[in-house]
Amino acid sequence: MHEYNLILTLTGGLSVALFLGYLTQRIGLSPIVGYLIAGTLVGPNTPGFVADSSLAEQLAEVGVILLMFGVGLQFHLSELLAVKGIAIPGALAQSAAATAAGAVLAHAVGWDWSSGVLFGIALSVASTVVLIRVLSDHNALHSPAGHIAVGWLVVEDLLTVLALVLLPTIFGQDGRSVWSAIALTVVKVSALVVFTMVVGARVIPRVLDHVAATRSRELFTLSVLVIALGIAVGSSALFGVSMALGAFLAGMVVGRSEYSLRAASDALPFRDAFAVLFFVSVGMLLDPRTIFDNPGLVAGALAIVLVGKPLVAWLIMLIARQPLRSGLIVAAALAQIGEFSFILSTLGRDLGLLSREATNTLVATAIISIVINPIVFRAVTPFSGWLGRQSWSRALDRSTADPVAPGPARSTRYRSIVVGYGPTGRTVCQLLRENDIHVTVVDLNVDAIRELRADGIDAVYGDATRPDTMDAAGIDAAGSLILTSAGMESSTEAIRNARERNPAIRVLARASYLRDLPELTRAGADTVFTGEGEVALAFVESILERLGATAEQIDRGRDRAHRELFGGKAT
Repeated sequence: MHEYNLILTLTGGLSVALFLGYLTQRIGLSPIVGYLIAGTLVGPNTPGFVADSSLAEQLAEVGVILLMFGVGLQFHLSELLAVKGIAIPGALAQSAAATAAGAVLAHAVGWDWSSGVLFGIALSVASTVVLIRVLSDHNALHSPAGHIAVGWLVVEDLLTVLALVLLPTIFGQDGRSVWSAIALTVVKVSALVVFTMVVGARVIPRVLDHVAATRSRELFTLSVLVIALGIAVGSSALFGVSMALGAFLAGMVVGRSEYSLRAASDALPFRDAFAVLFFVSVGMLLDPRTIFDNPGLVAGALAIVLVGKPLVAWLIMLIARQPLRSGLIVAAALAQIGEFSFILSTLGRDLGLLSREATNTLVATAIISIVINPIVFRAVTPFSGWLGRQSWSRALDRSTADPVAPGPARSTRYRSIVVGYGPTGRTVCQLLRENDIHVTVVDLNVDAIRELRADGIDAVYGDATRPDTMDAAGIDAAGSLILTSAGMESSTEAIRNARERNPAIRVLARASYLRDLPELTRAGADTVFTGEGEVALAFVESILERLGATAEQIDRGRDRAHRELFGGKAT
């Protein structure tokens, strides 16, 4: 019976999440909204099918671990340091303001201050998924304002990780004083950090080296999952700290190695699947009736997220002498809450600090703010234009920087991406570089990647069929894509992904057999070279030369053989 409930919960929850996630994506919203609504529909507070909430919560715990692993994996200290002057003080000030406002709101409706502070912290942190999505959709992710917003969010994420570590210590300690409990936690966390960043940084890359050498995608994916889950569980069992922190540190270690991109593209789809279950489990907690019972609390929370947080962020940007439009972009991007708010809510519920009323309010606030956020962002351009025409706003705008100018542009020099660095790939790269063509190599041989980087050649370790890998290689700005490996698994998928991201790119592919030619051509390859075809043409040329044919006769013979072999489509 237990197994049946598990399958029923998975099938029902994921099916409704798929449908509503697709629907919300199609209408221009984040699929997170669909997942949360799906959870509400299959939860106990709405009629119809009811999933097993306890099983959903257990599966959601894996989602939390993998979410935190992904945050650590994508954490880049350099991005934060580049905008530290504004992102660090800005995030600290905004988080403090939102936390204080949330605590006051909660206290006003009768909650104690401890619950109010945790409620305020949950309202202060924006969703990474939503922020990246909205910045990307409006071509602002790689602008100066986008860099500030991402750095700002990194600080918020780190503050949330700190809260996840300290809250159980402060409110869950057994008879010890708060300060002694905090001191003990600091010692444990420090030991975990040292162990993970020193021992883990030496052991994990070596383990991944051996696994990557097998060329097995399944083993590599499994190894990354074992590292994420193993360190998360070990951090709790051996060091007595949260599994979320252990997963975050594991992600940081893998992220600092050559395997960061491949781990993100190969293993994190599992994160996405379990993250959906996490959002579904959160949605199951929502009781729509309680929203109507407490409209003032929901309205106040929305006011903090949609008005208070953006206003504080905008004022901080102005104080830092950032352009008005840049401030509006950052403010709009942060005007929402998401996954970290739910993680804090779950922790607060486990500690007895947050009631179902608080959880319902946070879920409702997240759904509404995520729905409204793209609309708010689209209003940035007309609103900034209106502000620019006001004399008082021109006096405030003391910076001449262009807030939406793109970051360092890719070189206009002709760029080519070469997939595979075997004998053929080496020869192709050498010829391209001799003709002053910028080459980026994509390969799954980590030793080859290290060799190329040591020689000053751009190289990306990863699977060419994965969109993230090709994005890192610069597919959007490349003039050609050359697949040099014959019989490469999923060559058609790599070609289709390249075409989606750069319709104008010229694709040259290599195949082992003539029978592979039509499929590669349909996928979008401009030219396909096959071993069978080239050998046949070489035979024709050699025989005709042996028989004393003229150069013109040899050319005619090659053309005829070419038409018969390739139908005039490829060589």
